[in-house]
Amino acid sequence: MNPYTMPIVLFSLLLGTTLTFTSSHWLLAWMGLEINTLAILPLMIKTHHPRATEATTKYFLTQATASALILFSTTMNAWSTGEWELKELSTLPANMMTIALMMKLGVAPMHFWLPEVLQGVNLTTGLIISTWQKLAPMSLMFMIHNSLNPHLLMILGFTSILLGGWLGLNQTQLRKIMASSSIAHLGWMMIILPISPTLFMLNIIIYLILTSAMFLSMKFFNVTKFNSLSTSWSKTPALAISSSIVLLSLGGLPPTTGFMPKWLILQELTKQHLSTTATLIAISALLSLFFYLRFSYSLALTQSPNTISSLTTWRLKSNQTTFLLTMMTTLSLMLLPLTPYLVSM
Repeated sequence: MNPYTMPIVLFSLLLGTTLTFTSSHWLLAWMGLEINTLAILPLMIKTHHPRATEATTKYFLTQATASALILFSTTMNAWSTGEWELKELSTLPANMMTIALMMKLGVAPMHFWLPEVLQGVNLTTGLIISTWQKLAPMSLMFMIHNSLNPHLLMILGFTSILLGGWLGLNQTQLRKIMASSSIAHLGWMMIILPISPTLFMLNIIIYLILTSAMFLSMKFFNVTKFNSLSTSWSKTPALAISSSIVLLSLGGLPPTTGFMPKWLILQELTKQHLSTTATLIAISALLSLFFYLRFSYSLALTQSPNTISSLTTWRLKSNQTTFLLTMMTTLSLMLLPLTPYLVSM
């Protein structure tokens, strides 16, 4: 890629998300989503590989369909209410908007594009799609949460948690496992959104930290398959251990950061007399925990049977920048004691 192109693409990504964050008019919000979608396409297709081309095409078609549905629902809403304000949504346009934003995010049952797209791009672009590209649609859902149908959000959220766990059970491709993880986490967010928007925002922040830490670890190890994980211990033993604990954090095990949002969401659902829902999603989360444990076992508790005759890899100095990886891994492991402060913010 031309060195002048990359800053333009990254600036466009920033501009699209910021435009959606700050808009109070549906057309401006839609425009921000479109800029965001178009800006990521050059990053996805830059490898000039057939798989990357396929992933880019799937991503573009899905996002274009969702954008068309958003535009249609906002036009219908403006026709019925005479308003283009974000918070002025009638019932039918609100339901259509929910479906469109779920499609953009990759929430089940509109999730089929996400594993295939992540599998076709490199780890850096996969990180952007799994984190930054979720922010604009989530900000819209946060702003219009009062108009959304809580029953629809609950059903789609529970479906996402269940399907996200099932999809990752038999996977050997790490990017598809991270896509399944993303789908399951989005389900937790959708369930808590109509009840506590504050917890929804906290869940987004924790999700971004955990997913970034895992993608950056995979990028450092340069692995995309389970077979390659057994060499991680010989490269960097300390990072192999910390990454396996980050995976347990993604699964929501205490005393890691990932336990915090699940604990608070289950507590809030119980307070709202939704104990059955809380029990079902807690049991469904065990599916995700299974493949996180499998991932963690392959990463830290298995070693390659091949003997290395050269200098031990961990004694060689790496040229990769590790500041962001270190910061995200530390946050993924040690934020649980700050729960009272984060909740009161």
